[in-house]
Amino acid sequence: MGSLAGKIALVTGASRGIGRGVAQKLAQEGALVAVHFRENESAAGETLGAIRDSGGRAFGIRAELGAPDGVETLYDRFDAGVARHGMDPGLDVLVNNAGVSGSARIDEVTPELFDRIFGVNTKSLVFLTQQALKRMRDGGRIINISSAATRIAYPESLVYSMSKGAVDTFTLALAKEVGARAITVNSVRPGFVETDMNAGKRRTGEAAADLASWSVFNRLGQPSDVADIVAFLASESSRWVTGQCIDASGGSRL
Repeated sequence: MGSLAGKIALVTGASRGIGRGVAQKLAQEGALVAVHFRENESAAGETLGAIRDSGGRAFGIRAELGAPDGVETLYDRFDAGVARHGMDPGLDVLVNNAGVSGSARIDEVTPELFDRIFGVNTKSLVFLTQQALKRMRDGGRIINISSAATRIAYPESLVYSMSKGAVDTFTLALAKEVGARAITVNSVRPGFVETDMNAGKRRTGEAAADLASWSVFNRLGQPSDVADIVAFLASESSRWVTGQCIDASGGSRL
């Protein structure tokens, strides 16, 4: 039996990249995993297929975070999915992974870009977590995916970096708020991970090598590198860790 046997987990933005890796890992550890996606049903199907082929349990949830009814739609479908799998209502692990990026230096930032990034990366995260806490059992886990851009200056993506800084502050404050319920709240800060989000930054071998050189291990991260850390934070083994921002950048820019 895995460390999460009998638990229910929700992973936002789980159709590809880090979210997919996290969903697969939590299912491997025994959790029933709700795989949230925005619109790429084909990619979400691949995530679900990989989980089920490995003997895990999962179901998909389509909802657009940032839309006026996005959070409500997500939880309506989440509750229905849990019921279909014959489990008692509730939630044990929330992984706030869904996010959008946008390269823009200070002179390139527009109100539209700012609102889009903060709408998904921070506003939706707050209200999604607010509703999650109404369902979460005592002793639950909240894990927010942040970014090493909160530690390493990255002016090329100013607003994205700001949004992740807000996530880290939210993590710290919420950890104190819910500590009495033995719920832990932590964030994980990946560096450059080989996903679709940064595919444009590594179109050539030289560009990929440059990104890899940020890490002391001289390689790009893989979704599994981050997923293993999330699985630890989701487990009972992490019960004495809360309010922390854990670097998962392979020692980038040390």
